[in-house]
Amino acid sequence: MQFNLEAGSGIVIRSYSPGELRVNDRLIVGPVILTHAAEISDWAPPGIAELGLADFATALAAEPEVIVFGSGETHAFPPTALITDIMRSGVGFEAMATAAACRTFNVLAAEGRRVAAALIV
Repeated sequence: MQFNLEAGSGIVIRSYSPGELRVNDRLIVGPVILTHAAEISDWAPPGIAELGLADFATALAAEPEVIVFGSGETHAFPPTALITDIMRSGVGFEAMATAAACRTFNVLAAEGRRVAAALIV
């Protein structure tokens, strides 16, 4: 899936297909955390059912308004306890399939929102 949104600077997701993500001019083939200004490609989350607050520490350190979680090809929710812990810290959390998360990240980042994306590619 090709994206055409252009942003003035920072991180822009150019395209996504199962197994690969193009961020700016770089190809990513594994899980990644993105913020408006940083790419953290050494993110190694456990399975979705085992995700915990510590797995999102890097995203939370960027002080986002919202974290967009891309769960892969299909939509899957992480544990309710994780979502509750993140929201208690004052950060919104949205879970969706990775293609939708990529589009959402681009729109929110282009609006100048403080967004982080945790994407399972």
